[in-house]
Amino acid sequence: MTLSKIAFKVNITPAEALEQVKKYQVSAGSDLIHEELYDLGEDRAIGTLVFQKYYFRAGNRAALVVIADNLKGYSEVRAIATGSSQSVLFNFDWGAADDYSASVREALKAHVLEE
Repeated sequence: MTLSKIAFKVNITPAEALEQVKKYQVSAGSDLIHEELYDLGEDRAIGTLVFQKYYFRAGNRAALVVIADNLKGYSEVRAIATGSSQSVLFNFDWGAADDYSASVREALKAHVLEE
């Protein structure tokens, strides 16, 4: 099993970021497994999306967790992806985890400020 993590700042609210990621991932064939968004008051919020996707080309599954919050005075998005093959002998994801986490940045590319 492999793991890929990215984090970056965006110029939109956590709710807006999660909505854009959700639309992008669902349109790209990901299954939305879980979503939550908490309004913490004082213009602060935190939310999570969990997806899974099956990659036919490599015969593996990948999971993606997206967390967005603005608890530090700016909006930050974190994406954690993991993938594994179904092979008995090898446990490679053939880049699925890296591709999956990078797709979050792609979904929000118009709003990314810095990493």
